[in-house]
This record gives sequence, structure tokens and C-alpha cells, in this order.
Amino acid sequence: MTSRNLVVVSAGLSQPSSTRLLADRLAEATGRHLTGDERETETRVVELRDLATDIAGNLVTGFPAPPLRAAVDAVLSADAVIAVTPVFAASYSGLFKSFFDLFEPASLVGKPVLIAATGGTARHSLALEYAMRPLFAHLRTTVVPTAVFAAAEDWGGNGDPLTDTLPTRIDRAARELAALAGAAPPAIESGEEEAAVTPFAEQLAALRVE
Repeated sequence: MTSRNLVVVSAGLSQPSSTRLLADRLAEATGRHLTGDERETETRVVELRDLATDIAGNLVTGFPAPPLRAAVDAVLSADAVIAVTPVFAASYSGLFKSFFDLFEPASLVGKPVLIAATGGTARHSLALEYAMRPLFAHLRTTVVPTAVFAAAEDWGGNGDPLTDTLPTRIDRAARELAALAGAAPPAIESGEEEAAVTPFAEQLAALRVE
């Protein structure tokens, strides 16, 4: 039985947090689909709330503290990532953006990512499409087609009558992520990818006319 490494990034600020609750439900559903495909799943949760000071320190010093370095390495080595943020001022939170600003543009290429967000009302749900999806497109990740937004009314009822219920959306998105994670080869450990890159000077030398 193969094993897959799932990392969940939650940018919820309160405790308890609806953002963390949505992240946990997505992780559980993804793990269920992966395990159903005869794969073991190891899940790690990165709570950005606990790393807020380290993230701010890294922005001004350029050096990550050990807990932040470990969180970044976990995302880099993950087979799949679930990224969940609350919607503030019609976009992702500043803490969420600051964390993903730490990654080099090519470090997450092709990594399967499920994006999700929480907010007070369903009218904030488009932030997934005009803010979060472009962010992960810039990082050249592979974002699953179904993005999940949970408004306040989704938790206690049937939610927006024009869309599927929250459990249905969670299951569909998790199934899509599990399919991508199962199809992808195991993630490359941090540092291995750089070792395989041919230095630019060597590429120029190969083009030189004798």
C-alpha cells in the first residue's frame, strides 16, 4: 500500500474557527477517498495563526524561524495541499497571502491544490475565483476544478438553494484532489529539484560554436 502526504493550510484566526472546521472536513473527505483507493494518507495541519509572528519576522529579516521553515518544507514535500482562508475585504487574508509569498515561483509547480474559503455570506464566494485561483495559477500549481466556499448559513442548513449542499461540494472537491494526488508521482523533497537543474552557464557553453 502506497502512502500520500497531505498538508492542510488553515488561515483561520479565531478559536474555534469555521475556517479550520472546513479545512478538517476537506482533509477527512480527501483522506477517505485516498484510503478507498488503497492508499494510506498522512495528514499535517499548518495553522498560520500560530506562525503569524514568524511570518512577519521573515518578511523583514528574510530568515524563517524553525517552526515556519518546517511548515514551508511540509508544503514543499506534500503530495497535495488544501488551502483554506477566511475572506477579508473581498479577498484572502493578509496572513494567508504573506505565507504563500514565502515560496519561490517555481517551487510548487504542478502540485495538486484544493482551494477553499469561509465568509459571512455567499456573496463573498467569488473571492475564490478572482483572488485565490489566480494566486495559485501564478505559482503554477494544479488547482482542482471545484473550489469550496462555506458561508454562515451553510453550517446549519442547506445553504444557497442554487448550489449543492456543503457536504456535496466538500466530497466532490476532495474526490478531485484525491484523483490528482493519486495520479501524481510522490513529491520531490525540498532541494532535490534544484540539484537536477542544469546551470545557465553550462547551457550557454553547450551552445558555443567551436
